Amino acid sequence: MDGVLTSTTRIAHTTINETGDPDPHGGDTIDDADEVLDSSHVHAAPDTFPRLWNASAAFVYQAVLRATAPEPPEYLTIPLRPHAGDDKRLALSLGVAHWNLAWEAAQFRRRMFDEDELPSPIRRVADQGDVNVMFVPRTRSRYYEYAPLFHLLPRTMLERFGLPLLRGGQWPFLATTTDQDRLLPNDFLNRLERAWAALVWRHLDSGSAMRGFSREDPVRLLAHNLDFWVPPVTRVIQDVLSDLPESNKGVEPAVPQLVDGSVLDEALIVNPRVGADVWCGEEEAAGIVRRTVDAADRDGRLRGILDAVRSNRVVDDFSDHWSFAREDFERKLHRKRNRVRVRFVELTDNIPVQGPETEVIDGLVTADFLALLNSRDREVVILLSSGVTKLTEIAEIMGYANHSAVSKRLTRIRKQAATHFNID
Repeated sequence: MDGVLTSTTRIAHTTINETGDPDPHGGDTIDDADEVLDSSHVHAAPDTFPRLWNASAAFVYQAVLRATAPEPPEYLTIPLRPHAGDDKRLALSLGVAHWNLAWEAAQFRRRMFDEDELPSPIRRVADQGDVNVMFVPRTRSRYYEYAPLFHLLPRTMLERFGLPLLRGGQWPFLATTTDQDRLLPNDFLNRLERAWAALVWRHLDSGSAMRGFSREDPVRLLAHNLDFWVPPVTRVIQDVLSDLPESNKGVEPAVPQLVDGSVLDEALIVNPRVGADVWCGEEEAAGIVRRTVDAADRDGRLRGILDAVRSNRVVDDFSDHWSFAREDFERKLHRKRNRVRVRFVELTDNIPVQGPETEVIDGLVTADFLALLNSRDREVVILLSSGVTKLTEIAEIMGYANHSAVSKRLTRIRKQAATHFNID
């Protein structure tokens, strides 16, 4: 493999235990029966559940590469069995754990390994060049692909959508002795989509419940799209972990030197960071959800989508349930349709279509509006439409001493017209 570190800057690593697990639980083995928490379990309490933890790379490495400008990671599924039986499978499990632990190296982590150190599936990815790939097990439920989102759900949300209370998740994935598919419902992905959408909805539309929108509404579809939310939650996780202190391995930061004599000036060799909970408890998880929404809106991406949808809503975006959004939409729609300016138009050669309440006075079609006026107000309208535009002339024709009475009548007529034509 091209571009690995020289022997003088080689990053030493140790061997982790037989399961590939650096044992963040202090030596306790968790089996399938113990993985699902009882609601009365101490780990299911609001101050300890939900939870996501990170194991320090110091379990394995004396030093790590740290990219100065890391590229966003991509998740790649790989066939892994929780109980690796033969040496080949065990080697693959150990290789995934070593690879993922070096998450701070990002796109440069392949340079931490010699070619013969990597199992074949990982080596094929490393041969693609500097790519930031993280491996997760390939499962029927796809639990590992969306584990960070799942482990942000509070107990009430899990129970509401029929999802089990699993012990805290790990990021990045290292190893497991549990077959997660045995613990999850067959329609796990559908339940998770609905639960996540319910959790994040208030950050997308705080004024209207989700049931007020149709299933095809773009914002509702976005809330259910787990693939949209995985990159921002991953970014938040890395931001949290990047604030953790370094372990004391005695490593002085240095620019790594490659085997060809060049230096990799886009990374540093540093002490591994300590491990810790990324979040623990409902309050911390809620804060991570808010940060995830903010991360999705970095550079205005999410906000731009929401603004575009709201500005171009159609009737089909709403369900039969009332909502503030629908009320606002209909108000704007009716205002736009009823934005009528009052004009009295004299017809000449036109042949109008008239209803039973339409009146034609001297060629003037006013529909049923003139019927609302008393005889004196109607006379003002007819005089205006016949070309008499000066109030003093109208006052003289109608027998008033001055135009004051005509002005008052016009004011009243305008108000009646505004009410009749629903004009603000």
